[in-house]
Amino acid sequence: MAAGQQQQPITMDTFLVGLWRENPVFVMLLGMCPVLAVTNSVANALAMGLATTFVLLCSTGMVSILRSVIPKEVRIAAYIVIIATFVTVVDYLIQAISLEIYNALGAFIQLIVVNCMILGRAEAFASRNRLSRTMVNSLGMGIGFTIALLCLGSVRELLGSGELLGYPVFGAAFEPWVIMLLPPGGFFVLGGWLLLFAWIKERQQQRAVRQRTEEAGHDVR
Repeated sequence: MAAGQQQQPITMDTFLVGLWRENPVFVMLLGMCPVLAVTNSVANALAMGLATTFVLLCSTGMVSILRSVIPKEVRIAAYIVIIATFVTVVDYLIQAISLEIYNALGAFIQLIVVNCMILGRAEAFASRNRLSRTMVNSLGMGIGFTIALLCLGSVRELLGSGELLGYPVFGAAFEPWVIMLLPPGGFFVLGGWLLLFAWIKERQQQRAVRQRTEEAGHDVR
């Protein structure tokens, strides 16, 4: 079974699945801790998204390379060690690049280690697929995760401070919704995005049902 999975070709769906159908945040609801905690600004959301994508790509790539070497009995522990290694790397990188962003993200950089999205990709995909297919899939998942963080961060920063990336958008007359910069604001905005995605998905399903019904009617005639 594993050999058959390894021979599966790389398709566009291998990359796109993480952007929409299996989006880590809006569909699978993974990594909720950083999603709610650090998305009070676009800069923080982008930094966390890129850091998580880096760890995801490096760790799943390493797992894919070592999949035939790691004993099944200790595979989860081995995956966590691999993930923790790259989290340490990204922790020092962010600290060297920008102390402001590093302080803003705080302990949530280290908490990438326990992000279920990364461990799930390592166990369910990287351990069963060759490197090239794993990297394409992980890149799609990482971009999907980053886009989700940016969706929350942009709304929260706009409504919470009237700015976007530090630049005023609504003018001096705008009264900021301070709650959007606080933890409850993360829940409100996430709920709004989840409702939007659920509505879009329902519309797609209704359209597909109508299309099948019309096709069935044509076949009968």
